[in-house]
Amino acid sequence: MRALKILVIVMAVMILAGFATLIVAIAGRLSRGGPAAAPPQPFAAAPIELPAGARLETMSMGSDRLVLDIVLPDGNRRLMFIDPATGRLLGAIPLRTAP
Repeated sequence: MRALKILVIVMAVMILAGFATLIVAIAGRLSRGGPAAAPPQPFAAAPIELPAGARLETMSMGSDRLVLDIVLPDGNRRLMFIDPATGRLLGAIPLRTAP
């Protein structure tokens, strides 16, 4: 019975020590704060030129590129890949139906 009492006391001390360590860690992280957030940079990309008479069908965003699905006046389609940071055209893939 004496061993059980000692075991319970040791476990209680370990739980209290763990809880105190957790509180100290949280308080330390909160008191550090961190660097002030930088104000957002204005977005100043060049305009994207579409072919005359074309219309934008769909648009999708990846991690480092914007993909525009353009429908041309003759009915063909073109995929345009744009760098979202600069607005620069990375490339274009014409899509045509097979004869």
